[in-house]
Amino acid sequence: MLPRFEPRLAPSRLMLFLSPALAVVATLLAGAALFSLLGYDGLGAVREIFFKPLLNPHRWQDLLVKAAPLALIAVGLSIGFRANIWNIGAEGQYILGGLAGTGVALLTMDADGFWILPAMIVAGVAGGMAYAAIPAFLRVRLGVNEILSSLMLNYTAIQLLYYLMRGPWKDPMGFNFPQTAMFTAAQTLPTIIPGTLIHLGIPLALAAALTVWFIMARTLTGFEIRVVGLAPQAAKYGGFREKRIIWFCLLAGGGFAGLAGIFEASGPFGQMVPSFPTGYGFTAIIVAFLGRLHPLGIVAAALVLALTYVGGESAQTTIGLPSAAIGVFQAMLLFFLLASDIFIRYRLAWGDKRSHLPINAAADAAQKGAGA
Repeated sequence: MLPRFEPRLAPSRLMLFLSPALAVVATLLAGAALFSLLGYDGLGAVREIFFKPLLNPHRWQDLLVKAAPLALIAVGLSIGFRANIWNIGAEGQYILGGLAGTGVALLTMDADGFWILPAMIVAGVAGGMAYAAIPAFLRVRLGVNEILSSLMLNYTAIQLLYYLMRGPWKDPMGFNFPQTAMFTAAQTLPTIIPGTLIHLGIPLALAAALTVWFIMARTLTGFEIRVVGLAPQAAKYGGFREKRIIWFCLLAGGGFAGLAGIFEASGPFGQMVPSFPTGYGFTAIIVAFLGRLHPLGIVAAALVLALTYVGGESAQTTIGLPSAAIGVFQAMLLFFLLASDIFIRYRLAWGDKRSHLPINAAADAAQKGAGA
């Protein structure tokens, strides 16, 4: 007898939190099987990517460094996603934030002072917000779908980066490499633990997640965002201004992405280079949904996805896994997450369909049978 999906009387709260774990487990099993069929050590790939970095305390700092930008971008995106505003342009906003902060760095190469790094950070946030304002304007004034406009702007940002690196911002002392000059000490994020890679951006990312949690859970703005996403008609009836919510959500997502961009430029990179786009903006979408759009869940999900970057890099050298394996595992994780979400509103049922009728329907049928 074949199983079937049967609607639940109410969404399962247990499965709401359990399905991300099921998606991770399914990703590990499917990834091991897939790469074994392709001729690689599938179990070794899973071990190198998802377990070995956790067992090596020296790699924990790498996990935190990779997780910080993912968490920042995903937290910003989750604000809009809660309101059904789909910003897919975080990668471009991340790039523009890095470029804006780098512009301030290049203007202050010969200067020194505590104000330089804060100015770079402000410019980074402003750059991301300004780039996110384009799809916001197109959505509010012209009714253009923000998914398409924000997605296409990613590639415009990449081309702008390539132009600046090979032209106006190219370091004349850089042996013709397409990159800017290295940032000075006043332009670099300080490390909070000497001798490690753990920079100031990591605790700031956690602070940003806590701030967004407070806004979404304890303020009127957060309530408006949730209502617009869950019941648009009720939001209109309640007098909530949808256009203001659209602007707020897209600008917030762009600001967080821009902040992540300048943290990366002034932290791990220490300059701007053509390889600055790392796909964080796209991976952060998976992080947001794996964390159930909850800021604290997103922090945990960012650590899981950071494993694919840190472990994937080591797996390329230890077992010869291709670099595309990182994207494969991330894509499978998103696929299995979406697939497992069906269990929130449906359950597997066996046997006669009549035996699984909802309570009210079963009672009605019993009453009709008694009347007959």
